Amino acid sequence: MRILEINGLTFSFAQAKEPVINDFTFSMNKGEIVGVLGQSGSGKSTLLRLIAGLEIPMKGTVKITGIPVVNEKLFIQPEDRSVGMVFQDYALFPHMTVKDNILFGLIRTNRNERKHRLKEMLELVHMEDYEKRYPHELSGGQQQRIALARALAPQPKVLLMDEPFSNLDADLKASIRLELRSILKKTGITCIMVTHDRNDVDSICDRSITMGSGNRISSKGKVLKNNTI
Repeated sequence: MRILEINGLTFSFAQAKEPVINDFTFSMNKGEIVGVLGQSGSGKSTLLRLIAGLEIPMKGTVKITGIPVVNEKLFIQPEDRSVGMVFQDYALFPHMTVKDNILFGLIRTNRNERKHRLKEMLELVHMEDYEKRYPHELSGGQQQRIALARALAPQPKVLLMDEPFSNLDADLKASIRLELRSILKKTGITCIMVTHDRNDVDSICDRSITMGSGNRISSKGKVLKNNTI
């Protein structure tokens, strides 16, 4: 089943001479984990923001589970797209406990469901004993787990992760990579992860896109087809 479909997506920053993303077409099936590689300025994070609805494309379409969320006549707001996002700095609310950070994404659900999802998410990321702590009381790896739990709590159709390991040291990255892949596969969620590190892709992702002058689609390093953006 196609969960995400992007067709002819084009985006340019104001006063830029050339589009940072030009006529980009791509699709993902349910449960796939795709890495997005590329140099700084190649459009990796911009692609995530376009999918999430945090930027508006010049042209092109984005569909999630076959339903258009943006095209030339339509723009669905971010909160109505069924997209979860984990930011580079995790973006946890410093004045909220772990519990309240996770519950923040569940405003639209009833009390019993919220309680159930909180317990489920804490168990998923192995943080059951930390619900009363604040972000500043957590390590970088623990903050990342809570950011992931918060993004997954509303059960989004697509999860977007922007450089999720950039704030972790090398030793922690190695263990977190395997743990993250296990969590993503256990939930069966469709995930796009932006990274500058090929090791992230090799450890976690099913295939990858390299953003740049020649956009390359690969599976664990094996080139499947070539696109140009």
